[in-house]
Amino acid sequence: MEQSMPESGQKTTQGHITESAPAAPATGGTPAARSVGLLVTLVLGGLTALPPLSMDMYLPALPEVTGALHAPAATVQLTLTACLAGMALGQLVVGPMSDKWGRRRPLLVGMVVYVLATAVCALAPTAELLIGFRLLQGLAGAAGIVIARAVVRDLYDGVEMARFFSTLMLISGVAPVIAPLIGGQILRITDWRGVFHVLTVIGILLTFVVWRFLGETLPPERRHEGGVGDALRTMRGLLADRVFTGYMLAGGLAFAALFAYISASPFVVQEIYGASPQTFSLLFGLNSIGLVAVGQINGKLLVGRVSLDKALGWGLGIILLASLALLLMTSGVFGEVGLVPVAAGLFVLMSAMGLAMPNTNAQALMRTPHAAGSASALLGTSSFLVGAVASPLVGIAGEHTAVPMAVVQLTCAALSLACFLGLCRPWRSGKEATGV
Repeated sequence: MEQSMPESGQKTTQGHITESAPAAPATGGTPAARSVGLLVTLVLGGLTALPPLSMDMYLPALPEVTGALHAPAATVQLTLTACLAGMALGQLVVGPMSDKWGRRRPLLVGMVVYVLATAVCALAPTAELLIGFRLLQGLAGAAGIVIARAVVRDLYDGVEMARFFSTLMLISGVAPVIAPLIGGQILRITDWRGVFHVLTVIGILLTFVVWRFLGETLPPERRHEGGVGDALRTMRGLLADRVFTGYMLAGGLAFAALFAYISASPFVVQEIYGASPQTFSLLFGLNSIGLVAVGQINGKLLVGRVSLDKALGWGLGIILLASLALLLMTSGVFGEVGLVPVAAGLFVLMSAMGLAMPNTNAQALMRTPHAAGSASALLGTSSFLVGAVASPLVGIAGEHTAVPMAVVQLTCAALSLACFLGLCRPWRSGKEATGV
């Protein structure tokens, strides 16, 4: 049964904002309205948690997969790249579909396909087959990512949207904290295939919750009736907006620095520094806690007091400095360093993502109320495509050096900050800077 959702109060003409009124169903109104808002928050948190669950629960098993499937580390890392590329490409399809047909139907179809693809991954006999179904898993899982962001844009605007993204980060941030821990414990009682069995069960439960509790947030009068050509024209118009493109590239490149860590850290921590899968899981969880904590500082303390651009600039600057420190440590400039200093550098880098990620999304989506699905697709696709390119580069020098990881992180961080400063020009005030 479909349930009606509160509308955002956003009125648009073709590609232009004519009236903007924030809607925050989770923060006021009747107790029933607050209950619906909390329920929607939890459902959207579950959808945004699915990608880190799919990635991070599998991370402690990567070294085991290389032995079980008799494949080199670079090939096994392609199972991450395939899933990430699938999530990128899938968003380009699902985003415009959700603008045309609403959010609910494309989301349910994507969730069902995700469950089937994940179940097949658990049975894959070769690395090549695992890579193929990880690609399909990513294509289907893209529905949850892109539609969750579009639903937030349907319901919120302005500062409230930035706050909600930070709240969403708190919920979805639990996933990367517990996922490696769960993965490490699964490996105590079974092999890497058990990870995909657990993901299949999670997918089934989330599909039921979406079907039962998430109503439609895009009313028919705000949907786009055009086909593929109209969707492409909409995306071309979005990309022609220099400031939107600046936020998109800044967020995508920052995500690539994050994904370089995700892809390389199992080998860096376990193979280079000799830590156990359980120790790796604990370190990964601590880093995720840092990201969530800074995200909450951003949403609860900074938003409304400090401009989003200023918070974003600080976040990107800290990521750049942490990446530089990691490169100096891993390349031997400070001599031979142990796991603790490297782990500290990774903690700082991950924590600063709590300033970068919610603010790039909020700033970009505030400019695009007329095409939230397509804008969300472009934001997600750029992030996941750049991340997919970064993933194999971190293993280019083999399993026994962390220098490629640090080089990729530093390069992505520098380019992210350059795009933010060069295209968004945050020092400018007025319409160009605010997008209104």
